[in-house]
Amino acid sequence: MEGYSTGLIGKWHLGLNREKRNDFYHHPLNHGFDYFYGITVTHLRDCIPGNGSVFLAGAAGFLKQTFVIACITFFTLIFLNYIGIIQIHWKVFGYVLLCIIIFVVPVVLFFWNFRNLNCFLLRNHKVIQQPLIYENLTQRMTNEAVNFILGNQNKPFLLFMSYIQVHTALYASAKFREKSKHGIYGDAVEEVDWSIGEILDVLNRNKLQEATVIYFTSDNGAHLEEISSSGEIHGGCNGIFKGGKATNWEGGIRVPGLLYWPGVVKPKTIINEPTSNMDIFPTVVKLSGAAVPQDRIIDGLDLMPLIQRESVTSEHEFLFHYCNAYLNAVRWNQRNSSSIWKAFFFSPIFYPEESEGCFNSHVCPCFGHLITQYDPPLLFDLSKDPGEKNPLTPHTEPNFYNILRTIEEATMNHRRSIPVTDNQLSVKNVIWKPWLQACCSSWLEFCYCDYDEENWSWIDPPKYKNK
Repeated sequence: MEGYSTGLIGKWHLGLNREKRNDFYHHPLNHGFDYFYGITVTHLRDCIPGNGSVFLAGAAGFLKQTFVIACITFFTLIFLNYIGIIQIHWKVFGYVLLCIIIFVVPVVLFFWNFRNLNCFLLRNHKVIQQPLIYENLTQRMTNEAVNFILGNQNKPFLLFMSYIQVHTALYASAKFREKSKHGIYGDAVEEVDWSIGEILDVLNRNKLQEATVIYFTSDNGAHLEEISSSGEIHGGCNGIFKGGKATNWEGGIRVPGLLYWPGVVKPKTIINEPTSNMDIFPTVVKLSGAAVPQDRIIDGLDLMPLIQRESVTSEHEFLFHYCNAYLNAVRWNQRNSSSIWKAFFFSPIFYPEESEGCFNSHVCPCFGHLITQYDPPLLFDLSKDPGEKNPLTPHTEPNFYNILRTIEEATMNHRRSIPVTDNQLSVKNVIWKPWLQACCSSWLEFCYCDYDEENWSWIDPPKYKNK
């Protein structure tokens, strides 16, 4: 990127291999980064012993049901063959039994050895820790970030610090544990806060702050379902906003964006215009002096006109919110109006008193009997009702149908702009493929290694007051 050194530290969550074990097709180093230290998948509670499982209960239920059906079918065929109703060669029974074994054994192996197989740490292309050890992980990431900055302080660099916390399962280093009144969640937040301070400090000490833009944000709102068995809140709070992570209610998608750029951004500047995390890409590309690709549609927009107050209105007139592959809601920032309209075509049944769907599985469904369809779409004016408590009707909003008509027209234009692509969430794409599995040792050793040398020095954190 125009002479920049680029580094990613933390969570990538876009996968690793495509066709074979070492093709690294989805690896960060194949997508514009020069250096990587982190995880290529997501962080799950299954990765930390004693923290339960995100999906094991559901998977166990599916496996049990499948096994019962297979056994009933197998023994029914034997019985029908025995009493003479049908005639089946004995080899057929052998083939059926073999198919059951071929299906069940890999799945059982996968879940039995889940942590070793799926929780691993990489430095560039090399797996350096498998399974991943979370003790001091935020400290190690911070050390990597500091070293990356120091190693590139005399040339342009881009650092993407993608913190693994405060995603559950929660963890904190020994010096931060039991320091917050908000339990392990607060401890993890304070450690991330310390880490950001260390990164800012190294920029200041090396006189890089004037030439560095820092953007801090989140990928989603608080994960409200994350409550421990003892009742401790592990997923945060979204204040007045409805819903949480895995929904397109405001609590799931409205996140703060904090910008620091001395000499360019005036202190205490507040921008209340809707933007998107997709805007980061074209903003960074333009700041680097490179050109935004012209061979595809780029949904993000350059943030600099808003940041520098050359424009007071976001260029995003419409924002489209998806639930997996399904268009869930549309936001209309109406020009020459203070209103911000938001229409829902459907919504997952989120709250635990209403459904076992989101709350127990931690994954909100986007189709089937666990969603609520709306016809006409559910409509809100976020400028007056940011908590999405009072859906509008033709009686409460005179322009109800005109607003929906405009949103529907924008939706049709949006759908026409999307090329047909392979569904990344289809069964064939998400099913476990052992031949693509990263493994730093032999399978007989259960893919175990630890090469992450702790050659960093600990900087004592500030004395926190209970927060």
